[in-house]
Amino acid sequence: MKNMKNSSAVSQKKFLTELRLGGVPTTDIVCKHWRAGRCTKNPCPFRHSELPQPSSNNGMGSKRSNVIQQPSHQGNFSVSDSVSRRKPNTYIRADSTEPSKWGRDHGGPKGPGLVKDPQKTICKYWMAEKCSFRERCKFLHKWFVSDDFTMLAQLAGHEEKKAITGIAFPKGSDKLYSGNKDGTLRVWDCQTGQSAAVISVGSEVGCVISEGPWVFVGINNCVKAWNIQTQRELSLSGPSGLVYALAVEKEMLFGGTQDGSILIWKFVAATNGFEPAAVLKGHSASVLTLVVGNNILYSGSMDNTIRLWSLETLQCIYTLTDHTSAVTSVLCWDQLLLSCSLDKTIKVWAITESGKLEVTYTKQEEQGLLALSGMPDAQGKPVLMCSCNDNTVRLYDLPSFKERGKICAKGEIRAIHTALGLFFTGDGNGDLKVWKWTEQSPAAAATIQQ
Repeated sequence: MKNMKNSSAVSQKKFLTELRLGGVPTTDIVCKHWRAGRCTKNPCPFRHSELPQPSSNNGMGSKRSNVIQQPSHQGNFSVSDSVSRRKPNTYIRADSTEPSKWGRDHGGPKGPGLVKDPQKTICKYWMAEKCSFRERCKFLHKWFVSDDFTMLAQLAGHEEKKAITGIAFPKGSDKLYSGNKDGTLRVWDCQTGQSAAVISVGSEVGCVISEGPWVFVGINNCVKAWNIQTQRELSLSGPSGLVYALAVEKEMLFGGTQDGSILIWKFVAATNGFEPAAVLKGHSASVLTLVVGNNILYSGSMDNTIRLWSLETLQCIYTLTDHTSAVTSVLCWDQLLLSCSLDKTIKVWAITESGKLEVTYTKQEEQGLLALSGMPDAQGKPVLMCSCNDNTVRLYDLPSFKERGKICAKGEIRAIHTALGLFFTGDGNGDLKVWKWTEQSPAAAATIQQ
């Protein structure tokens, strides 16, 4: 993907072309508002796609099919080396989207059938284990509202009422990792669903990610790193306060810290270790989220801003200030950026004709937002998962934001992870749940024994 700083008119045209859905045009005039990602007319009298170009391969075929693939059925959800994996908190799109389609169906907390219908509302008394109606209750006695996905397993082991703050599934491993505020990293056997090991890290866990054979855990004043192939353990010093966010790109490890700094460690093959490389200064409060896309590092902070850092120069090239409260999560989806905040909004950012990254759609929620994640559903349609601070996760179709379902928990869900057509949630009560899409093929419906 091209560096946003070097975008030209040609690259912008290509970017907007990739967003189109390919609908049948009514004229040969391309809508200029559509090109800018701002057309709100439906239907629009102008063409919402670029004019046909002569067919050529240009080596783009493989990029177009870059979708998470499902593994062969192994009776568990262990990772196969042949499975295409996404980087932490990045989203591989299932198909193209047209700017004017954002929010078209106006899904949301008050969407039809999810709140007002008692048969699709979770019983709050059942969640508190106080419902006296039992099977006679007209409300749902389960942790989710949807026909499109179901809970596959609940993994018990973390200390109750201690929040799960990170989940990772290393490539080629049959182990799942989850970090907790109780100061432990728990390892789960995907064959049995049982806890295989508990690692004390000496501090509450701020985040957990994996890249290649490495598992990284952000804690107070340190990042712990384990190589699951060689069993080597490293302690990377330098952070000041809790490390809330981690990301990896170009053999560099980025850590967002409590004091607002972003620390960088460079992987050194000769020593099979990491050495301090740089410190990025700019945020005035804690860095809560990091993601890499378009050769840019995006950082969201409690100072209400998103900063863009060039991976070539390691300099801040732009600051986004549209949010009015802490930016809790950022997510790259193709050439788009999605962000959420405690200001109760999800924002969709795109490069406009001016060459700047600007908000093209804002989704208003009733609650503050904590985390974003995304994946294709069983039919390959893109779905966004949004964790809210009312102890729920809401799932939306993209780009319409039509509501697909809701997950409830006993505490705030701060950790969401996806792999192999499954997704995982960790909440403030210490509960780790595994979810799967319905109508999956037998090869994709990997199981875990409880």
